[in-house]
Amino acid sequence: MTTKQLRIGGMYCAACSANLERVLNRRKGVLSATVNIATEMAAVQYDEAVIGMDGITEAVENAGFTVVADETPEQTEKRKSDHSRSLRIRLLVAMLFAIPLFCIAMGPMLFPVPIDLMAHSKAYALIQLALCIPVLAAGYSFYTVGYSQLFRRTPNMDSLVAIGTTAAFLYSLYGLSQVLAGNPHAIHSLYFESASMIIALVLLGKTMEDNSKGRTGESIKRLMALSPKTALVERDGAEREIPLADVRVGDVLLVKPGAKIPTDGVVLSGESAVDESMLTGESMPVDKAPGDKVTGATINQGGFLRVRADRVGRDTALAQIIKLVEDAQGSKAPIARLADKVAGVFVPAVMAIALVSAILWALAGKELGFVVSVFISVLVIACPCALGLATPTAIMVGTGKGAQNGVLFKDAQALEMASRVTAVIFDKTGTITQGRPRVTDILPAGGMEEAELLRLAASCERGSEHPLGQAIVTAAVERELPLTEVEGFASVTGKGVLGQVEGREVKVGSAAWLELPRTEEADRLAAMGKTPMLVTVGGVLAGTIAVADVVKEDSRAAIQALEALGVKTAMITGDNRKTAEAIAREVGLSAVYAEVLPQDKARYVKELMDQGEKVAMVGDGINDAPALTQADLGVAIGSGTDVAIEAADVVLVKSSIRDVVTALKLGRATIRNVRQNLFWAFCYNTLGIPVAAGLLYLFNGPLLNPMLGAAAMSLSSVSVVTNALRLNAFDPSK
Repeated sequence: MTTKQLRIGGMYCAACSANLERVLNRRKGVLSATVNIATEMAAVQYDEAVIGMDGITEAVENAGFTVVADETPEQTEKRKSDHSRSLRIRLLVAMLFAIPLFCIAMGPMLFPVPIDLMAHSKAYALIQLALCIPVLAAGYSFYTVGYSQLFRRTPNMDSLVAIGTTAAFLYSLYGLSQVLAGNPHAIHSLYFESASMIIALVLLGKTMEDNSKGRTGESIKRLMALSPKTALVERDGAEREIPLADVRVGDVLLVKPGAKIPTDGVVLSGESAVDESMLTGESMPVDKAPGDKVTGATINQGGFLRVRADRVGRDTALAQIIKLVEDAQGSKAPIARLADKVAGVFVPAVMAIALVSAILWALAGKELGFVVSVFISVLVIACPCALGLATPTAIMVGTGKGAQNGVLFKDAQALEMASRVTAVIFDKTGTITQGRPRVTDILPAGGMEEAELLRLAASCERGSEHPLGQAIVTAAVERELPLTEVEGFASVTGKGVLGQVEGREVKVGSAAWLELPRTEEADRLAAMGKTPMLVTVGGVLAGTIAVADVVKEDSRAAIQALEALGVKTAMITGDNRKTAEAIAREVGLSAVYAEVLPQDKARYVKELMDQGEKVAMVGDGINDAPALTQADLGVAIGSGTDVAIEAADVVLVKSSIRDVVTALKLGRATIRNVRQNLFWAFCYNTLGIPVAAGLLYLFNGPLLNPMLGAAAMSLSSVSVVTNALRLNAFDPSK
C-alpha cells in the first residue's frame, strides 16, 4: 500500500470535497481517501498493483477537479496570492455595479424620487440590465463551476448560487420583455438587483473567508520562515554564498556569529553558543564544540563555526516538523465524519427543498414573483461551507499552535484523542527522570573532606565504564577537581572497583563486597531510591557517595497540573519497587507499576484501558514502543529513540513532560472549538432553510429577501473560520 498527499485544484466548498472523497473511495484499489477543503489536500492510500497515480489523477479530473503538480512553498504562496488578488478584483467590480443597481431598484420603495418611473419604465429597466451584466461577469466562476458540477450530478455551493441567480435573471428578462412590449407596471417584476447583490455578497463572503483561511496556516508560514534563504559554503578553497536549496550533504558550511545555521550537521571546528529555542523552547543557548550536532535554522550567537552538512532539504529536523504539521492539518478527526456525511447529500437535498417549496407556493395561488423569490432564497441561504469548514479550520489552527509550543500531533485523530484522555502512564527513565545517574549525596567519614572523598573515588572510577562510576567522575569534573592516574585498576562485576591512587588503595563498591556493616546513612539513601556506594581508603571507611537517576525539574509540576485537570497519573518501570515508590512520592504520582518487564508494559496499559480509561502512554525508549502503540494516545519524548517517536501519536519536541499538559489542554480547546463550529453550522442551516422556504410567512411573518439570505450564508462561513482563529490565543500556562 502507498499513501500520497495530493494538492487539489478547483474545490470551492464542502460539497466539492465530499463529492471528490466519495469518487476516490469508490475506485478499485483505493483503500481510503480523505479530502480536506481547508488545506485543499487529498490523502489517498492505494494499492499500486491495482491502481496507479494515473488512475487516481483520472478519477480526480473526471470529478471536475485537478491535481496540482508538486509546488515549492514559494509557488504555493504565489498561487494563493494570485487567487486572493483575483477574488478582490472581482469583488470590487461586483460592488461597483451592484450597489448603484441596488439603490436604483430599491430606492423608490424607501424615498420619493423626482422622476416618473412609469413614464421612463423602458430606460429604468434597461439601466438595471446594463448594471447587472458586469456583476454576473464578475461571478463567472459560479456558473462555469456550478453548472459543470451539476451536469456531473455532483452539485456544489456554486451550483446553488448559479441556479438561484440564473432564475432571478431569466425572470427579470421576462419582466423586461413585458416592459418593452408596453407594460410599465412590469418593472415591479424585475429581480436584477437580487441576482447582482447575491453575487456581490457571496463574493464578499468568499473574500473574507479566504483572508481568514490564510491566517489559519500562519503557523506553517512561520516555521518555513525560520530557515535562511542562502548558505555560505567552502568550495575549492573559497567562500561562496549559494541558495539553501543548492546545499548538498558533505558541504562545509561557514557560520558567522549572529547567522542562522543553514541545515543539520556536525561542527568540524570552532566553538560557540547556539540558540536552539526554535526547536526546544529553551531560552538558554547551548555550547557547541567540534563533534557536536547542530540543527538547521538555529542561531549561532558567539564564535565562528565550520559545519559539515549531514541532512539537507526534506531530511532536516525543521522540514520533518513542517511535514508532520502539514500531514496533521490535512487529516480528519473522527468528529468530522458526521459533517462530511451531511455535506455530501446537502446540496441535492437543498435543491429538492427549494423546488418543492416553490411548487407548493405556486399551488397555493401565489404570483410567479413570490414563487421565484422563495426558490432563490432557499438556494442561496443553504450553503454547506460552514459545515465543511467547522472541523478542518479548527484542526489547522490547533495543530499549528501545538507546533509553536513544541507539541507535534501526527494527525487530527491524535488531537481529538488528547481531548478525551483520562489517565496518563509515564515511563520512568528518561521521561520522569533525566535518564542518566548523577551524584546526589556525598557523606564523608573518618575526618575525610567532601571534595577529597569525591576526588579519590572519581580517580579510581576513571577506568570504569559503569554508569554509576561515570556519574562520580562527571561530578568531580563539574567541580573541577584534579584527578590522578590509577594504578592496578580492577573491576569486580556487580560489586565495585579498586586501584592505587597516589600510593593509597581506594575501593568503591557495596558494603558486602567491602566487608563493612551497612550504615544508617546507606539504608536511608536506599529507602529514597538511591544507590549508596561506600568508599574505603587504605582499608578504612572514608565515606558514602549516593548516585541516582534524578527527577527532571518540571516532572512534579507537570504531574500536579495533570491531577488538577482531573487526569489520573501512574508510572511504569522495570526498576525495583523501592526506587520506583521513592520517585513516585517525590513527584506525587497516583500509582506505580514497578519491576515490569519491557514486554509486559503494553499489558498494563491495556488493563487500564479495559477499566474504561482513555489512556495516554508517555515514553522515550525502544522498550516503550509496544505500550505507546497499545495506548489510546502514544506520546514520545523528542529526545527519545526513533522507534518510540515512530510508534507515538504525539511528539514532545522539548523533551519536557510539562508539554503533556499542553497537549491535553490544546486537544480539549480544539475539540471544544470544533463542537462550537458544528453547533453553529447545524443550527444555522436547520433554522435558515425553513425561514427561507416561507415558514414564518405562513404565520403572518416576513418573507426572507434573497439578498439577506446571501448575506447570511456568507457570514456563516466567515463566523466559523473566525471562531477557529480564536485558538491562536491559546496559552498553555492558563
